[in-house]
Amino acid sequence: MVTELLPYTHFTVVLRPDRKLAAATTVAIDGARLRGSDRDSAWRLDPRVPAHSQAGNELYARNSLDRGHLVRRLDPVWGDPVESEQADEDTFHYTNAAPQADIFNQALELWLGLENYLLDHAARFDRRLVVHSGPVLLDSDPLYRGVKIPLRFWKVVAFVDDGSLAATAYVLDQRPDLTDAAQALAAAEAAGDPPPLGAFRTFQVPVDDVARVTGLDLGPLPAVDRMPVPATAAPGPEQWMRLGSHEDIAWRGTPRS
Repeated sequence: MVTELLPYTHFTVVLRPDRKLAAATTVAIDGARLRGSDRDSAWRLDPRVPAHSQAGNELYARNSLDRGHLVRRLDPVWGDPVESEQADEDTFHYTNAAPQADIFNQALELWLGLENYLLDHAARFDRRLVVHSGPVLLDSDPLYRGVKIPLRFWKVVAFVDDGSLAATAYVLDQRPDLTDAAQALAAAEAAGDPPPLGAFRTFQVPVDDVARVTGLDLGPLPAVDRMPVPATAAPGPEQWMRLGSHEDIAWRGTPRS
């Protein structure tokens, strides 16, 4: 798998040129130095990468797909005015975008607020987080306008809690909630239409599961996962916990040995 590392201000994108999307992103958040932003920025291609290796506006034009920020717009916006404004602008590169359903529901609100919740609670002592995120890129993803559309997204949050490294992981699912979902996806692909995407569902999942479904090396984070899962439990969605609110998040469990 060929990837390209693209550094930006306070975050990094690992691009999969063959998929025209990021395989992973990493952002450092300094909660004590965050700044607000009311800038009106426009999405643009990254000139360091060939245009054919990025999913640009041609993917999102005249359809129901949203440009979803992988690194949340405000997460890297901290520091002095110059660096924070540059970080804000940097998040609007198409290398930091992924196609998402244009559905706003409670589960999406949960997803968008995860960093704020953990900054305010799990990382309350130093208010710093490192957030890894990206789409789950599968060969079976539906094809649309030359781009395979990911149906799941992941996020792994690392922080220091009571002096020790800790981590939690999450999955956002936008697969269509249909009995004949596979047939509907195939029919849309055959017709050249956007895939029928469902309402978002947000889950807390074992960090190990994110490593398994993405093939990424998450270093020490699986060993410090705060989601309490029995050591004998088999990996997979059966262990995933659907979130109804941020208060459902388990982040005080005993780190795994």
